[in-house]
Amino acid sequence: MTQKLIVIGAGMASGRVLEHLVEQAPDAYDITLFNSEPRGNYNRIMLSPVLAGDKTYEEIVTHDDAWYAEHGVDCRFGQRVEGIDTAAKTVTAPGGEVLSYDKLVLGTGSNPFMIPLPGHDLEGVIAYRDLEDTEKMMEMGAGHKVVVIGGGLLGLEAAAGMAARGVDVTVIHIMGHLMERQLDESAGFLLRRALEDKGITVKCQANSKEILGENGKVRALLLDDGTELPCDLLVMAVGIRPNVALGKEAGLAVGRGIHVDDQMVTSDPDVLAVGECVEHNGAVFGLVAPLYDQAKVAAQTLLGEDAAFVQKELSTKLKVTGCDLFSAGDFAEGEGREDIVFRDPARGVYRRLVIESDVIVGAVMYGDTADSNWFFGLIKDKENIAEMRDTVIFGPAYQGGAPLDPLAAVAALPRDAEICGCNGICKGQIEDAIAAGATDLGAIKATTKASASCGTCTGLVEQVLAVTLGDDFVMPAAQTMCGCTDMTHEDVRRMIKSQKLTSMPAVWQACDWKTPDGCHVCRPALNYYLLADWPLEYADDPQSRFINERKHANIQKDGTFSVVPRMWGGVTTPSELRAIADAAEKYDVPTVKVTGGQRIDLLGVKGEDLPAIWKDLNDAGMVSGYAYSKGLRTVKTCVGTDHCRFGTQDSTGLGIKLEKILHGAWTPHKLKLAVSGCPRNCAEATCKDIGIICVDSGYQVSIGGAAGMDVKETELLIQVPTEDEAIAVVCAVTQLYRENGKYLDRIYKWLAKVGMDWVKEQIEDEATRAALVDRFEISQSVYRHDPWAQHAAEKPQSYQPLANLSLEAAE
Repeated sequence: MTQKLIVIGAGMASGRVLEHLVEQAPDAYDITLFNSEPRGNYNRIMLSPVLAGDKTYEEIVTHDDAWYAEHGVDCRFGQRVEGIDTAAKTVTAPGGEVLSYDKLVLGTGSNPFMIPLPGHDLEGVIAYRDLEDTEKMMEMGAGHKVVVIGGGLLGLEAAAGMAARGVDVTVIHIMGHLMERQLDESAGFLLRRALEDKGITVKCQANSKEILGENGKVRALLLDDGTELPCDLLVMAVGIRPNVALGKEAGLAVGRGIHVDDQMVTSDPDVLAVGECVEHNGAVFGLVAPLYDQAKVAAQTLLGEDAAFVQKELSTKLKVTGCDLFSAGDFAEGEGREDIVFRDPARGVYRRLVIESDVIVGAVMYGDTADSNWFFGLIKDKENIAEMRDTVIFGPAYQGGAPLDPLAAVAALPRDAEICGCNGICKGQIEDAIAAGATDLGAIKATTKASASCGTCTGLVEQVLAVTLGDDFVMPAAQTMCGCTDMTHEDVRRMIKSQKLTSMPAVWQACDWKTPDGCHVCRPALNYYLLADWPLEYADDPQSRFINERKHANIQKDGTFSVVPRMWGGVTTPSELRAIADAAEKYDVPTVKVTGGQRIDLLGVKGEDLPAIWKDLNDAGMVSGYAYSKGLRTVKTCVGTDHCRFGTQDSTGLGIKLEKILHGAWTPHKLKLAVSGCPRNCAEATCKDIGIICVDSGYQVSIGGAAGMDVKETELLIQVPTEDEAIAVVCAVTQLYRENGKYLDRIYKWLAKVGMDWVKEQIEDEATRAALVDRFEISQSVYRHDPWAQHAAEKPQSYQPLANLSLEAAE
């Protein structure tokens, strides 16, 4: 007879319980699932990429509506259980509905800890725990200030994600160095330096005293040394506490968490618990690997099978803001312990092994963690390393005289070496899956779950595949464009060009699109590809653009907009400044800010005022600055020969010419330029997408810089003697990027794929360069140079107040 199972909490641990149940015994239980969040199971580990803009929420959903429907799960999302009666074996739902159960699983997770500082209940003080918190942070953009309290993993991921959106972020940490539980002081210093290079301010040994507010909203954080840090949002990321309230009210045994035995059964034999809400043998859990072990045991218990949860020694392998980190064991200093340390400052690599009696008891790695699994195996097995002491720091490829081979480290791992920490999958399990026919990454994910959670071990799993399969291993294909097609961005673009597909319906037909009208992921990309490849034949589809591009202004967290008129090359006039001042006063603009791109931003403009403020600025001769576009943003300049005694060329004049020529050029992602009048580089040209350094002999054009989540210096493309040639080179390389770049790839990412040598070949060949310039000019000939005036006049009704646009506005 089918029993009734109620699961409270749709998190990652309880979700894994359901997976095991439906895979092993789909008819064993009628399942009802409650979740206080208005959604089902998603991968919380991947909220940080969502915040940073690297993924969408839809991409991190683990169980969608179709999955629950397929397995007959009665979903009660957005419903918080009011009580549990363990004697009657019932659960009370909102509204008083009472449901009976045979077995109950608690997966209530944890609550973020909020420091009870004065002012902690002000509006704008949040934790970093769920999608709602993430959305609030996603509303922050350039011009906003955010303070993050907590220098642990979550706090740093929150800071990095918002910094990538242009937010001014300060991290406050009470300890002496960041991530002190996972990293020693040296590695913490390297991480801090990397964060500061990304524009994040870090204050260690800083103690928060009070959260200051104004009109019920957060205004600043006050430190105990009197420092006041202004902020529009304050994020507390200082830890979590098991959510035991429901279990405690039901009379279950509770300590720090809900007490469970080795079978994940609570003090009531018909109630189980899994995840961050549980306490097992005095320990509570925050990492996903033990949670998944608990889920497997709980499912086996529910099916009447013998199983026992065993706490394992854990390593921590993380990626924070693009920096690889690893720590395992005990790396504290102590009597009888010694260190082996390797440092490579130029590469930002640091390794430290803590050794006691010729056994590695702890390890910390920063920057290069490829050998971390091998070191973790040495720690777990307490292996004597006396014979390889001189070379152990360099990893397995250097042991026993082995040659340095990229796959040698993986080949040397024993079968019980852990590959996927999240799911507790070892090398032997992956090898067994390969032997059973799983010969690609997708099959390995499906059969073992390896690399299916945070994805950090994906490269390692692929290396195990390569070592095991040898010549039969085929590198995985690139990610498909979206769920509407099995084709990659590159495949679709080749079809658009080769078959001269000049409309979206033509693409959908020729490429056998699964969804008739595409989706929110593919339509913006298709719109761009068609616009770039067939500018004369294709008409831009505004509805396939992000909301900011449709409104020609950046939406802010409160539903108002940011309006940025263009200032050619950063140069303005008294009349333009008067027009901006008049507009700010007339439309009650709350904030007027000078941006990093040498122009003025009007922040807080009401949506219904956009047509009028645009008209006023347009009447003064000012056009859109396109601060919202996947296209040219700014050309930053220094004063050059006009005023500077060091200037070698007219950098301001060249910057203005370039900005007027490139104005409105749609590109795969935003495009920022700079022109510096001499090698002193006051315009910071060497960290832009395209930068020009003026020298006595001409103009050095470089490309591929970045100053966001990734910090990269440009690479020299070419030096030319004249200004006209410099302009031609910039137009040509912009068109090359337009025609070949993947949508939402900045130039530096595109450059990493095609290689600088190939780009140089195209640009150095005069005929190819001229053809690129010609195609660029054709594309520019169809551009509307005054979108503000024309768009507002045509569709003024589209500028009424907006609501619930935070997700759509997240580009």
